[in-house]
Amino acid sequence: MSVEVSVVVPVMNEEENVRPLLEEIVAALQHESFEVLFVDDCSKDSTVSVLENAKAEFPMLRCLYHGQNCGQSSAVRTGVHRAQGTLVVVLDGDGQNDPADIPVLLNAFRHPEAPNNLGMVAGERRKRHDNWRKRMASRVGNGIRRSILRDNAKDAGCGLKVLSRTVFMELPYFDHMHRFMSALILRHGYEIIYVSVNHRPRVHGQSKYGVIDRMRKSITDLWGVRWLRRRCRLPIDVTEI
Repeated sequence: MSVEVSVVVPVMNEEENVRPLLEEIVAALQHESFEVLFVDDCSKDSTVSVLENAKAEFPMLRCLYHGQNCGQSSAVRTGVHRAQGTLVVVLDGDGQNDPADIPVLLNAFRHPEAPNNLGMVAGERRKRHDNWRKRMASRVGNGIRRSILRDNAKDAGCGLKVLSRTVFMELPYFDHMHRFMSALILRHGYEIIYVSVNHRPRVHGQSKYGVIDRMRKSITDLWGVRWLRRRCRLPIDVTEI
């Protein structure tokens, strides 16, 4: 059966979250031709076992496993490369992104008045359910990133996105590139639509990122992405003769 939508969920040590999240994704996409790819980034708990046990009940589920920990961007890349759909949905595996928002993003991508060169529809969280330190760090980081990259993304940390698989395959890969998707997609001449989405508290497990560690890495990557954007030269028109 052909698949139009591939949902990619990067996870690590999310044994209590993956099953409820899978059920919500399936419920949200019941009218779609879809598959769900959970990409486990070398979990040390029973995340893989929970997913394997769910495969008999959910035939659309595919489970990919990294033999060594490579990070969230690598897990997203693995999922998109293995995806069969023309449209890819990416969301975090901690349950804080609401799968009920997926159809909203898909409708925005498919809207008749959407730009012809639309590359991605990205979520922007309406109300963050994180502690004040994370919210403040995110606000400062987003402001710095927008001023340097001019990508107009108010919430680059939102994990919920719908994008063309073809567009993703054109993007340069590097660790933490998932935080700079907007800038990279604009770099290739595509447009982006931002849609307000729900955000939920984390119920189980622990965050994999510390505030200081995330800011330090983001600042380093920021200048690399700025360099990539400045060095990009792409033809406006290509004619076959």
